[in-house]
Amino acid sequence: MRSVVTLILSITISTLAFNSQADSSASSEFQLKPVPELQDPPSDRFPGDPAEHKAVYMFNKHDAAYQTGILNSIQAMIKKYGDNVEIAVVAIGPGLHVLAKKPKREVEKLTYERVASFANDYNVRWIACGNTMKTIEWEHSDMRPFAEYAEVGAAALMELQEEGFKQLVW
Repeated sequence: MRSVVTLILSITISTLAFNSQADSSASSEFQLKPVPELQDPPSDRFPGDPAEHKAVYMFNKHDAAYQTGILNSIQAMIKKYGDNVEIAVVAIGPGLHVLAKKPKREVEKLTYERVASFANDYNVRWIACGNTMKTIEWEHSDMRPFAEYAEVGAAALMELQEEGFKQLVW
């Protein structure tokens, strides 16, 4: 009888130890390994000072997944850097419709709302290509109030890069 109790006790202890290890590995969260060169060094920047990071996106497709990908990236940049990032988006060709009061191509409601929110709440600049506007026969009055304009969208991309903006490509 004593050997049976010892055996049951031994099995119980082994089972508890195994389950404890399984629980701890299952409950531990997946963590990415930090990349040292991507860690932000301390900054003397005060809120309201010019941003240390500048990014520009080209928004040139009508594809909903493409547009969502760029908007998600903008959101991630704002989450990471807060007001320490300046973001501009140059809308060219089919991407221009997100800046129109009455788009000629369908724009998903959430995309349309997020574009306005990024402009109004986070100071993301939305720059419309003047050449595309001319092609579609749109005037400034056809565009949303936060839209800026460039005669040539591609030139705006280049000039922003010359001013230190990094182009993020999708």
